[in-house]
Amino acid sequence: MNKSAYFYANGRRKNAVATVRLFLNGKGDFSVNEQKVRVWSDTDDIFRIVNQPLNLLDVKNDFDLAIRVSGGGKRAQSEAISLGISRAVVLQNSDYREQLKKENLCVKCSMIMIFNNN
Repeated sequence: MNKSAYFYANGRRKNAVATVRLFLNGKGDFSVNEQKVRVWSDTDDIFRIVNQPLNLLDVKNDFDLAIRVSGGGKRAQSEAISLGISRAVVLQNSDYREQLKKENLCVKCSMIMIFNNN
């Protein structure tokens, strides 16, 4: 992994904050808090959420990722990671933004809040 050339992005969800470093010309190495992503993500659902942006764009083996995440629960952390990966990939290639936006992967919070003004 060439540690000198990378794109950097943050993702946040609830109290979770993820810092993503996306290294170019990688081979798909992916670590979260210095653990392999499969070890860190203890369920298939968490693993799917984390990998969603890479699978959608079919670029899973094009980059190496080093991620630090803290705060919140595992679900919020996985969603923060997903947002951070989406932002880093868009920094690398802005053409990906539309695809990610269609799947709501480029927004801070995908929850819809409705306020009643009665």
